[in-house]
Amino acid sequence: MNKPAATSPFHPRNRHQGRYDFAALTAAHPPLAVKVRPNGYGELSVDFADPEAVMLLNQALLKLFYNLNWQLPAGYLTPPVPGRADYVHALADLLASDNGGVIPRDLDVMDIGCGANCIYPLIGNAEYGWRFTGTDITAEAITAAGQIVASNSGLQRAIRLRRQKDASSIFAGVVHKNERYHAVLCNPPFHASAEEAASVGQRKTRNLGLGKNAPLNFGGHHSELWCDGGERKFVGQMIDESVAHADQIVWFTSLVSRKENLPALRDQLRDREAYEVRIIEMAQGQKQSRFIAWTFQPPASRAKRLKR
Repeated sequence: MNKPAATSPFHPRNRHQGRYDFAALTAAHPPLAVKVRPNGYGELSVDFADPEAVMLLNQALLKLFYNLNWQLPAGYLTPPVPGRADYVHALADLLASDNGGVIPRDLDVMDIGCGANCIYPLIGNAEYGWRFTGTDITAEAITAAGQIVASNSGLQRAIRLRRQKDASSIFAGVVHKNERYHAVLCNPPFHASAEEAASVGQRKTRNLGLGKNAPLNFGGHHSELWCDGGERKFVGQMIDESVAHADQIVWFTSLVSRKENLPALRDQLRDREAYEVRIIEMAQGQKQSRFIAWTFQPPASRAKRLKR
């Protein structure tokens, strides 16, 4: 049985509320129409176990709601657009808390690991006009993201891309000496090893009723899915490296998929003398997600940066 259409209670400003309007989506992106059919609940949907259907749905969502042209090479991570938008909106709320409750628009944001999909810069610029620097460790991902940027008028001035040539570093080499950023966001590699990623992927395909050799419906290259030590080690390295950029970047943030990782990350931030740490909870239906945010700057300094 196919997955029912989305009904998740997203952030109030998230455009993706309620069930998918497939009439509007197929009108915006006609190639999606061949994948739309009644599901086991008698409602129009797509087969979420079909990677091509998931890709076409994402293209339709980005076209309908943001007027964006979007294409992804085969095998790369296809992000669930509504959930990614929630992170952007919640980050906007965090920044607004330093600006008298008003969402600031004249901002520079860095996306660590933008991937080939470049989804956070695309949504962040479309919603709030923010300027982005997206980084990734693979040349292929940067090339693919660059093609998306080039295919949408005006984005070349709003989104720049940098390859992180040192795979052992996160900020060094991509944050230049005289640059200033209001925020960093990151969706870190979740799994701790290739074996763990493969095991979870196989379990997911079984749950979808597919054969063990079926492709993942959302895809993903190894750098998008896993790193040595998983998200706990990756975010921990972000924290360690962030100290050197405490004056350049106001808010550091990262998604944390495993809630059990939060206590150790909080302890690490206390040891690094972060001025403030926040855990921002997000709920998408039955799925709970969150990001951790930290800053080394007091409120007065943060507010001043937003009023430059």
